[in-house]
Amino acid sequence: MQIEAAQGAGQIIKQNALHSESPVTWNVIAGEDGIGQRRWGDVADIFDCIYTAQVRIDRPMAALSSLQASHITALSADVTPYLMPSRYCHPEAFFTFVPMQFGDASGGALIAQMADWIGGHFAYDNTASTATTTATDSFHAMAGVCRDYAHVLIAMARSVGIPARMASVYAPDVTPQDFHAVAQVYLDGAWHLIDPTGMARPDQMAVIGVGRDAADVSFMTSYGQMDLLEQTVDVQIAK
Repeated sequence: MQIEAAQGAGQIIKQNALHSESPVTWNVIAGEDGIGQRRWGDVADIFDCIYTAQVRIDRPMAALSSLQASHITALSADVTPYLMPSRYCHPEAFFTFVPMQFGDASGGALIAQMADWIGGHFAYDNTASTATTTATDSFHAMAGVCRDYAHVLIAMARSVGIPARMASVYAPDVTPQDFHAVAQVYLDGAWHLIDPTGMARPDQMAVIGVGRDAADVSFMTSYGQMDLLEQTVDVQIAK
């Protein structure tokens, strides 16, 4: 399970509580790249939990279009994996489309154009994808949910040598309210959040975890039969 907001990375956890009536012994481990944490537990019957948090976001809004791409040969070992194909994101599928559609744009300006293109051409439709839908599938369907939008942007960015990964976040303006998936791109030596759905702003996102794609940031992973009975998410800006 990975549902708790991460400490650090432009945010400070002021209050944080996970409560469950179910008898579970947790093994808590670090999330991908040390961001956030995962909880592993053996569940024999019905499991329920309530997570509450108050998070202060200290992340500024970057001027994305002014950021430059880092040279591939200068990338560090922890960033390089986010250039590679992953379970849901296959950059090779976009080698022809990206230069044809976006011309000579580069760096943050190119990423901004990609996000605008995805947001302008895709239909937000929760019936358009399944747990196996890839970025390539979503691109052909021109529809999907937040993870599909993010997957396409990630695959496009990787196709031109810009490291990109997925971030799971909480954000107040997501409609309908749910766990939200956005992209992070590596520009000017740092990771920057961007939401191609247009529903969430970087300075209002509480990051939960990061990974290569949705396979790494699922809020719940089960090795065995599991049925989701109910789930609610409520994110508000404190006044």
